[in-house]
Amino acid sequence: MDEKKKSGFATLVGRPNVGKSTLMNHLIGQKIAITSDKPQTTRNRIQTVYTDERGQIIFLDTPGIHKAKNKLGEYMVNVAEHTLKDVDVVLWLVEPTTFIGAGERHIAEQLNKVKTPVILVINKIDTVKNQEDILTFIAAYKDICPFAEIVPVSALKKKNTDRLLEQIFKYLPYGPMYYDEDTVTDQPMRQIAAELIREKALRLLSDEIPHGIAVTIEQMTERENGIMDIEASIICERDSHKGIIIGKGGAMLKKIGSAARISIEDLVGTKVNLKLWVKVRREWRDSEIYMKNYGYDVRDT
Repeated sequence: MDEKKKSGFATLVGRPNVGKSTLMNHLIGQKIAITSDKPQTTRNRIQTVYTDERGQIIFLDTPGIHKAKNKLGEYMVNVAEHTLKDVDVVLWLVEPTTFIGAGERHIAEQLNKVKTPVILVINKIDTVKNQEDILTFIAAYKDICPFAEIVPVSALKKKNTDRLLEQIFKYLPYGPMYYDEDTVTDQPMRQIAAELIREKALRLLSDEIPHGIAVTIEQMTERENGIMDIEASIICERDSHKGIIIGKGGAMLKKIGSAARISIEDLVGTKVNLKLWVKVRREWRDSEIYMKNYGYDVRDT
């Protein structure tokens, strides 16, 4: 056991769209989890790694805890709730408000069942005009759960995130590193590429397409000259959705492909040749077979 360094697991939980993925991406310094202004964009448990001279934090970014409406929703909620017992510290992200709704109360119920230390992270404090109001938000939440710490932050503006890291390390055990210090994620490159394509589709399609899209990587190969060839399919649930995703004269699909290619190139550091197709798989979110095919490990739940 390394007596000088700490290493352990921290999970981020919270209702959909409170900024969990944005915070994790900022803390590890790289874009791994997809972010979108649509809720429920994280579908699998994404594991990323932060290492400095103090030790190593392995972050698990879970799907938002919400009321499930289909098999995919049940899977996402199970992943989030199971993670609470497997970690050294839980980060519960909330928005700056004095109103504690049913969604938050459901999360508090889950957190009160575990012995894991919980840090309440009040995110988006950059949106609060009067900073003294933050004290009223802390007061509103402090009795709902026996919090180990309460830390107000802005993931977007990178405000107070150093203090958050300090508090996380405080609750980690001393011990050896789980990963090499240059590792930032345990996700295979194919999965990250698929998630980046899905993120661009969600952003560019705005409210036109509901959450029923998945992305599968059909082929990913590297040429001798270093160029990476990727062939991927965007899966949707209806023919009408397919038309919207492709767009007039293929314009929308080109936009999605172009934005995704740039993000993937930034990540892999080489030129990428990306080809996209659109396929219709009706009601795939209620099919365990399709869910497994699209990378959701249903056995984990």
